[in-house]
Amino acid sequence: MPATPRFLTLPDVAEVLNVTVRQTYALVRSGDLRGIQVGGRGQWRIENSELEDYIDRQYARTDATVSETPGDTVSETPDGLVSETPGDIASETQDDEHRSSS
Repeated sequence: MPATPRFLTLPDVAEVLNVTVRQTYALVRSGDLRGIQVGGRGQWRIENSELEDYIDRQYARTDATVSETPGDTVSETPDGLVSETPGDIASETQDDEHRSSS
């Protein structure tokens, strides 16, 4: 038995991506993440290489998005959600905060 299995279950993939199994299922059903159905009950399996390819595509997509909007600031909220603030709004907010603290 190999140290790393060739195929992962939806819960395995969800754990790697730190998302829910339902979100992982949606990725597979939409075709964003390639998987196969096996067995009589049609259980999904995702090959390790497909998961790595998906992660690489997401990095490339993020890089392209970030390079298109260099003035924006991105922050993560305590619940793990990402909040984007355009650069002009962020600097105005900082100026307002600076004025009110003076």
